[in-house]
Amino acid sequence: MRHLNSAALFLVVTGSAIALFHQPVRAAERLPEIEPRPSGADALSARVATSAVQSALPPVPEPISADPPRNRFPAAVKPTALPKQRLKSELAPSSGHPGENLAQLPVLNEPAESPASPPPSESAPTAPSEPAASDELTEPEAEPEPIASPATVPLPPGDLVADPNPLNFPTQPEEVNVADVRVITLAEAVELAYLNSQSLQVALLERARAEAAVDEAKAALYPSLDASSSVTTQESQSGGLGDLGAQLGIEEDSGSDVDTSLDGSLDLSYSVFTSGGRRASIRAAELQLRFNELEIERIQEQLRLDTATLYYNLQESTEQIRIAQDALGESERNLRDSQLRQQAGVGTRFDVLRAEVEVANDRQSLIQAQGEERTVQRNLARLLNLPPTAGVQATAVEVAESWPLTLEESIVLAFQNRAELEEQLLQRDISDQQRIVALSAVRPQVSLFANYTVQNVLTNNDTGFNDNYAFGARFNMNLFDGGAARASARQQERNSEIAEQRFSETQDQVRFEVEEAYFDLETNQENISTAQLAVISAEESLRLANLRLEAGVGTQLDVLTAQSDLTDAQVNLVQAILGYNRALAALQRAVSNLGSTL
Repeated sequence: MRHLNSAALFLVVTGSAIALFHQPVRAAERLPEIEPRPSGADALSARVATSAVQSALPPVPEPISADPPRNRFPAAVKPTALPKQRLKSELAPSSGHPGENLAQLPVLNEPAESPASPPPSESAPTAPSEPAASDELTEPEAEPEPIASPATVPLPPGDLVADPNPLNFPTQPEEVNVADVRVITLAEAVELAYLNSQSLQVALLERARAEAAVDEAKAALYPSLDASSSVTTQESQSGGLGDLGAQLGIEEDSGSDVDTSLDGSLDLSYSVFTSGGRRASIRAAELQLRFNELEIERIQEQLRLDTATLYYNLQESTEQIRIAQDALGESERNLRDSQLRQQAGVGTRFDVLRAEVEVANDRQSLIQAQGEERTVQRNLARLLNLPPTAGVQATAVEVAESWPLTLEESIVLAFQNRAELEEQLLQRDISDQQRIVALSAVRPQVSLFANYTVQNVLTNNDTGFNDNYAFGARFNMNLFDGGAARASARQQERNSEIAEQRFSETQDQVRFEVEEAYFDLETNQENISTAQLAVISAEESLRLANLRLEAGVGTQLDVLTAQSDLTDAQVNLVQAILGYNRALAALQRAVSNLGSTL
């Protein structure tokens, strides 16, 4: 009964101490949860976890939404909000050769519409507040969930989704034979890249790892309880003078005692005050989680640009084949005409030889274009991580939508939207928190402890247990560590300054990327108009050259020159259109977070 009373008293005292200290400290240590901003990372994680053929992809809003831009800057450098206009397609898909249906060209710098006031559910989340110097932090207000847009992304073909087991690989030649080539749109290619990309999978796994790190850091908010037990056998010698007794002739009895004891203990400890180290560790883990979420966003944006670039390269190689086939057909027709004229006595052997050379050159250009197309196809399949037997083909070339913002508006919007800038700010905040953790090692530490032990000597006739308990508070402070903690703090200070310099460098790089893409967009827009007129003129010139040759007032050289000019004009038109599309994709990447698929 005495042992039961002691154990009960220990539990009552320990419970009172935890009730006294645990609740206030937990309130003081409570940290605001970082609300994930609507960057599509959670939706993407769900899409990757399930098959694309079994679930619909999340809705995608219009190219440029009316939401206010997110604030990635401190208040001192916050740019003014810009009105944004939804992107729209200015042209219908072209048919026939690329020069058709291009009378209406995209126009830059359209007047922006008045921005609609965003609904509360679509308001941009604010940046996390700077933690206070003390351990006390308040819970942030819960942000409303964004409302999904009714627009949906086309579902890519299910048999183009990668094998969920990344360790599988083909072992037979027929398993790598590309027998199924599908025509997919650019939107489907982007969605396939999101579903299959290994780099995006790695980013999602790194975010999950950061979430586990946050849980690990938050474990310091709770007390730790340790239990231990042991069985010890000890032998002790009893009495005797040893050799001295033998020399003196003293006879004595000697013996040994063997004792076996059973011990058990419970140790409860809780850190009440850590000089801000615990709070800073949790805050640093949460900021690292936010950093990994931004990495997912950055990889998504870059993956979309890479996919669009390779898709446009595939379109260009396909158009090069079409142009080379048309040129080869025209050269073969010219060769037949030259041979007929020679047989009729109105042509020369020289004209036939020249026509044969032109046919050979055009056939070589066609073979080269076909080889380039196969290479680009496999490069796109590599980026999309397609199954080993699957291949893709692009749709016909058409001009992409227009860009409704001016250069200055685009630059400021990029400063507000780019994840790379916010990453540097987060890196600076992480270094500040790690500096606090380093300094807390040489600052006061206060903890509570409680201990309960029981012991029984098994070799004694008494089979009862002896127990005792203890509880109290402990103060600890490292008075001297050779300057290691302060040196570590100085390292984190330098890391914070490095992040600030990289923020400035990244800001300059972002501006250059926007300007470079915008200038390319303007250049290729003008080139489309020029190349369209050149194609029309070259077609008419070739028609007239053939008529002159048939009438006997022209030469074969005129026909070959006109044919070469038409081929160059068609190539220039395709390059201008795809150059415009590439510049638009680069500009969308430079600004980022426009909420659209290309």
